[in-house]
Amino acid sequence: MKQEILYSVLSYKITGLCFKVHNELSRFAKEKQYCDRLEQLLQNANLHYEREVAVPFLSLAEDNIISGNIADFIINNEIIIECKAKKFITKQDYYQIQRYLQATGIKLGLLINFQDRYLKPKRIINYSLH
Repeated sequence: MKQEILYSVLSYKITGLCFKVHNELSRFAKEKQYCDRLEQLLQNANLHYEREVAVPFLSLAEDNIISGNIADFIINNEIIIECKAKKFITKQDYYQIQRYLQATGIKLGLLINFQDRYLKPKRIINYSLH
Protein backbone atom coordinates (compact mmCIF):
# COMPACT_ATOMS: atom_id res chain seq x y z
CA MET A 1 0.00 0.00 0.00
CA LYS A 2 1.46 3.33 -1.07
CA GLN A 3 1.41 6.06 1.56
CA GLU A 4 0.66 9.55 0.30
CA ILE A 5 2.65 12.45 1.73
CA LEU A 6 0.31 15.03 3.23
CA TYR A 7 0.38 18.40 1.46
CA SER A 8 3.68 17.55 -0.23
CA VAL A 9 3.81 20.59 -2.54
CA LEU A 10 2.76 23.12 0.10
CA SER A 11 5.02 21.69 2.81
CA TYR A 12 7.95 21.59 0.36
CA LYS A 13 7.40 25.27 -0.45
CA ILE A 14 7.18 26.20 3.25
CA THR A 15 10.28 24.19 4.07
CA GLY A 16 12.17 26.01 1.32
CA LEU A 17 11.15 29.34 2.84
CA CYS A 18 12.34 28.15 6.26
CA PHE A 19 15.73 27.21 4.79
CA LYS A 20 15.94 30.68 3.29
CA VAL A 21 15.21 32.25 6.69
CA HIS A 22 17.85 30.04 8.31
CA ASN A 23 20.44 30.91 5.66
CA GLU A 24 19.76 34.65 6.00
CA LEU A 25 19.59 34.95 9.80
CA SER A 26 21.94 32.11 10.74
CA ARG A 27 21.24 30.27 13.98
CA PHE A 28 21.74 33.00 16.56
CA ALA A 29 18.63 35.17 16.11
CA LYS A 30 15.56 35.24 18.34
CA GLU A 31 12.37 33.30 17.62
CA LYS A 32 10.45 36.49 16.84
CA GLN A 33 13.05 37.52 14.26
CA TYR A 34 12.73 34.15 12.51
CA CYS A 35 8.93 34.42 12.55
CA ASP A 36 9.01 38.01 11.25
CA ARG A 37 11.23 37.03 8.32
CA LEU A 38 9.19 33.91 7.60
CA GLU A 39 6.05 36.05 7.53
CA GLN A 40 7.64 38.36 4.94
CA LEU A 41 8.55 35.37 2.77
CA LEU A 42 5.05 33.88 3.11
CA GLN A 43 3.60 37.20 1.94
CA ASN A 44 6.02 37.33 -1.00
CA ALA A 45 5.05 33.77 -1.95
CA ASN A 46 1.34 34.74 -1.85
CA LEU A 47 0.54 32.02 0.67
CA HIS A 48 -2.58 32.50 2.77
CA TYR A 49 -1.62 32.34 6.44
CA GLU A 50 -2.60 33.48 9.90
CA ARG A 51 0.03 34.38 12.47
CA GLU A 52 -0.10 33.86 16.24
CA VAL A 53 -3.43 32.10 16.21
CA ALA A 54 -5.10 31.37 19.54
CA VAL A 55 -5.69 27.62 19.79
CA PRO A 56 -8.29 26.72 22.39
CA PHE A 57 -8.57 23.19 23.70
CA LEU A 58 -11.20 21.33 25.69
CA SER A 59 -10.32 20.50 29.25
CA LEU A 60 -11.57 16.97 29.87
CA ALA A 61 -11.67 17.52 33.62
CA GLU A 62 -14.11 20.42 33.53
CA ASP A 63 -15.64 20.28 30.01
CA ASN A 64 -14.71 23.87 29.30
CA ILE A 65 -12.51 25.55 26.77
CA ILE A 66 -9.13 26.80 27.90
CA SER A 67 -7.12 29.21 25.80
CA GLY A 68 -3.61 30.55 26.09
CA ASN A 69 -2.05 28.41 23.39
CA ILE A 70 -0.74 30.33 20.39
CA ALA A 71 0.27 28.64 17.12
CA ASP A 72 2.96 30.60 15.29
CA PHE A 73 1.42 30.15 11.83
CA ILE A 74 -1.47 28.33 10.21
CA ILE A 75 -1.02 28.06 6.44
CA ASN A 76 -4.10 27.63 4.19
CA ASN A 77 -5.89 26.09 7.16
CA GLU A 78 -3.88 22.93 6.30
CA ILE A 79 -0.51 23.16 8.04
CA ILE A 80 0.53 24.51 11.43
CA ILE A 81 4.06 25.88 11.69
CA GLU A 82 5.63 26.03 15.12
CA CYS A 83 8.93 27.93 15.18
CA LYS A 84 11.53 27.41 17.87
CA ALA A 85 14.88 29.00 18.63
CA LYS A 86 16.43 26.74 21.24
CA LYS A 87 19.36 24.37 21.67
CA PHE A 88 17.27 21.28 21.02
CA ILE A 89 13.69 20.17 20.55
CA THR A 90 12.09 18.37 23.51
CA LYS A 91 9.20 15.97 23.88
CA GLN A 92 7.19 18.90 25.22
CA ASP A 93 7.57 20.67 21.85
CA TYR A 94 6.18 17.61 20.06
CA TYR A 95 3.30 17.41 22.55
CA GLN A 96 2.60 21.11 22.07
CA ILE A 97 2.18 20.88 18.31
CA GLN A 98 0.18 17.65 18.66
CA ARG A 99 -2.24 19.50 20.99
CA TYR A 100 -2.57 22.27 18.39
CA LEU A 101 -3.28 19.74 15.64
CA GLN A 102 -5.92 17.96 17.71
CA ALA A 103 -7.60 21.20 18.80
CA THR A 104 -7.82 22.56 15.26
CA GLY A 105 -8.41 19.31 13.36
CA ILE A 106 -5.50 20.18 11.06
CA LYS A 107 -3.66 17.12 9.72
CA LEU A 108 -0.04 18.31 9.49
CA GLY A 109 2.33 20.38 11.58
CA LEU A 110 5.88 21.49 10.89
CA LEU A 111 8.14 21.89 13.90
CA ILE A 112 11.15 24.00 13.02
CA ASN A 113 14.08 24.78 15.29
CA PHE A 114 16.03 27.61 13.71
CA GLN A 115 18.92 27.33 16.18
CA ASP A 116 19.95 23.92 14.87
CA ARG A 117 23.24 24.06 13.05
CA TYR A 118 21.55 22.26 10.15
CA LEU A 119 17.85 23.00 9.75
CA LYS A 120 15.80 19.80 10.05
CA PRO A 121 12.06 20.53 9.86
CA LYS A 122 10.01 17.86 11.60
CA ARG A 123 6.71 16.75 10.08
CA ILE A 124 4.16 16.01 12.80
CA ILE A 125 0.99 14.14 11.79
CA ASN A 126 -2.24 14.57 13.73
CA TYR A 127 -2.47 11.01 15.02
CA SER A 128 -6.04 11.48 16.30
CA LEU A 129 -7.28 11.67 12.69
CA HIS A 130 -5.72 8.34 11.62
